Amino acid sequence: MNARFIAGLAFVAMLTGCAGSQKPSGQMEEAVEMRATVTAIDLAQRLITVKVEGDQEVVLEAADAVRNLDQIKVGDEIAVTYTEALAWQVRAAAHGGGPGVSSGEDVTTAPPGAKPSVAAKQTYRLTASITAIDAEKGTVTLTGPQGNSRTFKVRDPANLKKAKVGDLVDITYSEAVAIAVRPTKNQ
Repeated sequence: MNARFIAGLAFVAMLTGCAGSQKPSGQMEEAVEMRATVTAIDLAQRLITVKVEGDQEVVLEAADAVRNLDQIKVGDEIAVTYTEALAWQVRAAAHGGGPGVSSGEDVTTAPPGAKPSVAAKQTYRLTASITAIDAEKGTVTLTGPQGNSRTFKVRDPANLKKAKVGDLVDITYSEAVAIAVRPTKNQ
């Protein structure tokens, strides 16, 4: 994920809906869920055929890391949820720190004997400095940890009054996917 892209998304979104004289902050989240039904299984080749919306069949190959593949049965439901989240906070530089970037990931799999499942989350954290504000043009310039600067047009220029040159913007972007196999009610 491009850190400058994340910074731009967060700062533009942040300046669109903040009330009062507090430093701007906020968050956005979007989740998409898909369900499919298992119609065939080939354990030897680790292939699972599923029927998705519109009765279309798709063949999925289970990676070697997928545990308990033998627990999947024809008729089981596979639920996939994909979530993206973005949170931001403008703060005075006096509160410590400076521009920086970090990332982390977390993966959880099913315990032995349970239906296969996996949840994976990737998180990116970026802190950028506000290096210029042009209220007349409705723009703000952010400078990232590698010294790269980019100027963004904001949707609500009135929110520029709540930030000042030298403030820091802490941005967290995460994306997660969860896949779970659920038995049919007859099993």
